[in-house]
Amino acid sequence: MFDRSTMDAIASAARHCGLEPSTLLAVCEVESGGKIYARVNGRDEPLIRFEGHYFYRLLPAARRNLAVTRSLAHRLAGKVANPWRQAGRWRLLEKASAIDRPAALQSTSWDIGQVMGIHWQWLGYASLDAMVDSVRSGAGGQVELMVRYIERAGLMAALREGDWAGFARGYNGPGYARHGYDVKLEAAKARHQDQGMNRLRRRKTPCQLRLGSTGPGVTSLQSMLVQAGYPLAIDADFGPATEAALISFQLAAGLAADGIAGPATFEALARRLPQPAYLLA
Repeated sequence: MFDRSTMDAIASAARHCGLEPSTLLAVCEVESGGKIYARVNGRDEPLIRFEGHYFYRLLPAARRNLAVTRSLAHRLAGKVANPWRQAGRWRLLEKASAIDRPAALQSTSWDIGQVMGIHWQWLGYASLDAMVDSVRSGAGGQVELMVRYIERAGLMAALREGDWAGFARGYNGPGYARHGYDVKLEAAKARHQDQGMNRLRRRKTPCQLRLGSTGPGVTSLQSMLVQAGYPLAIDADFGPATEAALISFQLAAGLAADGIAGPATFEALARRLPQPAYLLA
């Protein structure tokens, strides 16, 4: 599963896009299998796949012939085998780059979202190298590339609406159903939601908090309200300001606006947090 920094990057990107964190986490997990780095030459590198048929199409004739003789290019997809280990794939990319670096980088799928390098200009990067440098800089760069592709491909609405089949069709093509891609996405989202709720329930929080309550439970409530967009001081004291913020949240969430924080209020807050509940301190 993803490490803390990766999950933070995904949650931050989800907040920026108006998505539930569990939704983007599901997409990232299914696309990457929960792993986004491999150790190559002493450095954490994004996972890649080199596509020899792209390389074939992008090369001028003289270089194409050289690449074909070195088993780096083929007119048909899948004919250039990718080594099982990522170190081998990076060596394959290095060999292709020696023939034509821009063509090689564009013929590679990158990162957590397996986005092809050929899309760099379409996705708004200043240059091909700018895209590659961003992806290699860390989890944030990887997630950014994936989100750019989702937005540019017009698939963000499908994610917001929970249309997994529509998203799967747009992201993975018409054959998505053969691999149960939409089903895997929906199951991953449900699991991340459940994990968030379970983490919330394990907190040492009183069943109900109200005007006059004090202590760590109030601190937790205030922190959640602040992260949900209701600014107030986090001072462990449930005073009038906390009550007013809580009532505003309850009204917005369609809950009974009684100013009392019970289980239903905490679960609603967890769903509205800008990052998953299980990432909170």
